[in-house]
Amino acid sequence: MENRTIYLVRHTKVQLEDDQQRYIIGQLDLPISEEGVRQAHSLQQIFERSDISAVYCSDLARSRQTAEIIVAESPIPLTPLKELREVAMGEWEGHTFNDIVRRFPNEFKERGKDIGYFRVAGGESFADCGKRAIAVFHDIVSTSAGNIVIVGHAGVNRLILCHLLGMPLANLFRLAQDYGCLNVIQPGKSAYQVKLMNFHSRLVNLPVV
Repeated sequence: MENRTIYLVRHTKVQLEDDQQRYIIGQLDLPISEEGVRQAHSLQQIFERSDISAVYCSDLARSRQTAEIIVAESPIPLTPLKELREVAMGEWEGHTFNDIVRRFPNEFKERGKDIGYFRVAGGESFADCGKRAIAVFHDIVSTSAGNIVIVGHAGVNRLILCHLLGMPLANLFRLAQDYGCLNVIQPGKSAYQVKLMNFHSRLVNLPVV
C-alpha cells in the first residue's frame, strides 16, 4: 500500500444543557460548544501542516462542524457520510445514565454483560454499528489517496480501532476517545498500524510518524 497517513478524529466537545457529559447522546444532532470550536481550531492548525488531501465526517452536526473548521479557508474537499454516525441508542437517547439505571434496570445490566452485542430498543448494538463503520472506513481508504482525515464519534472510532487492532468488542471501552482527540493510522503491506491513539492537539505538536 502507498505511504500515507489516516487521521481518525473524534468530534470536539458538544453543547449540553448542564455540561455534565452524562447524557446518552447517540444520534441526537447536537452542535459543538464554544470549547469545541476552540478544540476544532487547534486541530485545524495541525492539519494545515499535514498535507491533507481529503476530509470525511459523519453527517451529524457535531462531527460535520468539527470537520468544517478543519477545512475552513482551504480547498480540501469535505464529504459527510451517514455511515459514520454514532451508534444509535434508541429509547435511551437524551437520558442521563441515572435515568437509564432507574427506568431500564434490567436492560442496563444486560448491556453491561454483553456490551458489544446488546441492542437497545429502537437502536443498534455496537456490533451493528461496527458493520457499517468498518465497511465505510475501508471504502474511504480504498477510494482515496494521500493523507486523509476522518472525523467520527467515540463509539465509531473505538469500533474501527478495535477492528484494526484485532481486539474483541468486549474490550471496546478500554480505548479512550476524548473530545477532539486524534488517532494516527498507517496502512502497511499486510496490516494497518495504529501509531498514536487519543492524542490531544492542545497539549503538544503532532509528532512526525
